[in-house]
Amino acid sequence: MLPVVALVGRPNVGKSTLFNALTRTRDAMVADRPGVTRDRHYGICRTGERPFVIVDTGGIFGDADVLADLTRIQADAAIDEADVIVVMTDGREGVMAADYEIVAELRRRGKPLILCVNKVDAVSETEVSTEFASLGLAPMVPIAAAHRRGIDELVEQIAQALPPVASDAQSEPSHPDTVRLAIVGRPNVGKSTLVNRLLGEDRVLVSPVAGTTRDAIEVPLERDGRHYRLIDTAGMRRRARVEDQVERLSVIKALQALEMADVAIVMIDASDGVTEQDVTVLGHVLESGRGVILALNKWDGLDAYQRQRASDELSRRLDFVTWAPRVTISAKHGSGLKELMDYVDQTAQAGRFEVGASEMTRAIEIAVTAYQPPLVQGKSPKLRYAHLGGHRPLRVVVHGSRLARLADSYKRYLENFLRKRYRLIGTPIRLDLREGDNPFAGRRNVLSERQVRKRQRLIRHAKRRR
Repeated sequence: MLPVVALVGRPNVGKSTLFNALTRTRDAMVADRPGVTRDRHYGICRTGERPFVIVDTGGIFGDADVLADLTRIQADAAIDEADVIVVMTDGREGVMAADYEIVAELRRRGKPLILCVNKVDAVSETEVSTEFASLGLAPMVPIAAAHRRGIDELVEQIAQALPPVASDAQSEPSHPDTVRLAIVGRPNVGKSTLVNRLLGEDRVLVSPVAGTTRDAIEVPLERDGRHYRLIDTAGMRRRARVEDQVERLSVIKALQALEMADVAIVMIDASDGVTEQDVTVLGHVLESGRGVILALNKWDGLDAYQRQRASDELSRRLDFVTWAPRVTISAKHGSGLKELMDYVDQTAQAGRFEVGASEMTRAIEIAVTAYQPPLVQGKSPKLRYAHLGGHRPLRVVVHGSRLARLADSYKRYLENFLRKRYRLIGTPIRLDLREGDNPFAGRRNVLSERQVRKRQRLIRHAKRRR
């Protein structure tokens, strides 16, 4: 297992900025205000010779409220699992009373501590070293995380403090079949509760306050021998209603996480029914082309009449995604999760669907034979050749003539036919209709001529060398 390094400090000292600099990503959200980071955020630093896991935590000893207490619990969990702790401070503000309290508490943990003084680009390093020496921590590394100044020196100090490598240590395991699963929805529908229930631990913050989750938090999960990467995202609302800068950044991070996922679970609060915000979130998922699963949460709190009403409303308002699996669950109590994960496996497998051009052409021919396309200006469109053109979404390229005016109803028929024939559960399909001749006609002959010319050149070159 890779060693773990935790970034700890009071709010707004630059922990997330340093996290991004060490991981060479923009995974952690950064804003010029305290309290942005709340959950633990994991990444891998490969800057030095020895990689390690870096954990970004929320600021501690901040304002006293419910979310601050929950943030403190997440930071304590990161400290407990860390091998080395980087104590971050602000060189511009100088030593604060909270810095002394943090250092005093961390000393009692008995783990290696490294003092990192950030934002020294506008102050004298000599003055900073003199002032922060009062904390009694060594080594002390001055940096400017926003400008990547001092990052290499910090990585060297971390490498020296890491525990020695065990003789039987192995590199971080990689699983090529890992399914990246994004859990999306509007605020306060139970996304974080679902993540914690699947993991069996309180991994991410859960509270009745809407908008508790702000970053896109990735967590590995192994279930029944299969590997997943859960991505808990912030609640997405319509852009017209997003006024706060941090909330706007949260929505952007959720959309970025969606682009990296294989399958998206769209969570809907069954007690509220399908709202306009739910439709907006589903629209984002469909635009991304990821596999879709609809999960009606809080189903256990409804009576028979409310359940029937919720099912009817779902069928009526989401009739454009009838191909997406629909599961009723209770993230709080765990009911329906087995069926949900079964659909996740089937949807992920369908998203990796591969078939040859001859088989796809044969399928289109069967579909056309069973149901002829409507006439276009008195003439029948011709669908001559088909092949796969990409994944996420699954793109089927169809070549023929008079396809530009092919009826939308017939396009939906072809999509549904392919889904039923190949059992493409939860997978969006997009038809790319192209008019013209078969682009692969004669390609085999052309390649053969090229191979002959190349062989002749090699023979002439061998004769010259002799």
